[in-house]
Amino acid sequence: MKINFYLLGSTLVAALAGFLFGFDTVVISGTTEMLEKRFNLSDVALGFTVSSALFGTIIGSLIAGKPSEWYGRKPILMCLAVLYFVSALGCGLAWDWTSLLVFRLIGGLAIGGASVVAPLYIAEISPPHARGRLVAMSQFNIVVGLLVAYISNFLIDRYTGSDPECWRWMLGIVAVPSVLFFLFLLPIPESPRWLVEKHRRDEALTVLQKLGNTDAAGVLQEIVESLHEKTVAISESFFQRKYLLPILLAFMVASFNQLSGINTVNYYGPKILKAVGAGQTSALAGSVIIGVTNLVFTILGMTLIDRFGRRRLLLVGTCGMVICQGIAAFAFHMNNQMLVLASLMGFMAFFASSSGVVIWVFISEIFPNRVRARGQALGSLTHWAWCTLIQFGYPVVTARVSSSAPFIFFSAMMLLQLVLVLRYMPETKGVSLEEMQRHLGIE
Repeated sequence: MKINFYLLGSTLVAALAGFLFGFDTVVISGTTEMLEKRFNLSDVALGFTVSSALFGTIIGSLIAGKPSEWYGRKPILMCLAVLYFVSALGCGLAWDWTSLLVFRLIGGLAIGGASVVAPLYIAEISPPHARGRLVAMSQFNIVVGLLVAYISNFLIDRYTGSDPECWRWMLGIVAVPSVLFFLFLLPIPESPRWLVEKHRRDEALTVLQKLGNTDAAGVLQEIVESLHEKTVAISESFFQRKYLLPILLAFMVASFNQLSGINTVNYYGPKILKAVGAGQTSALAGSVIIGVTNLVFTILGMTLIDRFGRRRLLLVGTCGMVICQGIAAFAFHMNNQMLVLASLMGFMAFFASSSGVVIWVFISEIFPNRVRARGQALGSLTHWAWCTLIQFGYPVVTARVSSSAPFIFFSAMMLLQLVLVLRYMPETKGVSLEEMQRHLGIE
């Protein structure tokens, strides 16, 4: 099966959820100093402000799985586009700290939901030989969103003369791509696997044919058999012994993705660089450099994931992250601005080409069709719960312990990940979603 225009177009549209995910997640990084002054925030209050969207991501990732099973993947993606728009408009017009927190929370609901539904949808329309690259398009768009947010913050700061109220433009501009995302979603198809689950086989066959499957009828039959339509109820319990292995694997990969420190760099990049002497403009420019590094090495990871596999990429990347986060801790101790920037760029390069592209691909592959949405939700919930905890605690730890302490912790966590991946992580490269459940002993 070749990647045709219909498959590629549907993938790119769904992956736009990732663009908004990335943009809305880190756009607040350029506003932290202004928000501190505007609302007179303490270290704890700042951590809570930055984490406000993340509390929403926990809720969004927790509740997105079931609706996507009931109503389909496409309608839920459209609902997420609406939430992104409401959040952006509300943040731009926020009249006090409480209203800002509420609208950031709404944006978090969309981010959490997008992290579940977009990779799930792409995995379900993709052929096995290209699934890694296509699902990684979601991560690629997340990274593009991160970079565009950094550039947007830099340009708004520069061309408004560092107006203390320019944070409104930084947060509100997300409304524009939100509208475009909603419009682009209208022509894409529903997931054929969801259609089969709802006993709409004729529609599923048509979609499979449009997606370029040369043996669409054979693929349809394989999906039907994997769902055990005649014997397995859709309400089957998720937390049971036969799903224990994929549940633990999803928890492991999602946890260490955040315990690497990635979103500390994304959310607090300018603040980190200011801690070693950078000015406001230089700190924002440094974030752009880190964002470009992220984009370049995400592209590299996408080209390698279906060639070298998920496990090998993660092993190599983890080794690099152990070293770079250790160097970052040393650089903070020495108060060396250039070494801090270089170590963060190195960390971002290793993360983007490994854990960054692996997480959503791997989690979307290891659960059977009938519980995949709930498995994706579990991975996303785990990811955002750790992210919220770490981002809330970062300014508190740096203020009360040291700037280097978090990076020592991140380096140690990557060393632990290396051990666990070597011991437990299977390879999923080139295996159909239906065959994967047999490999993991799930019937």
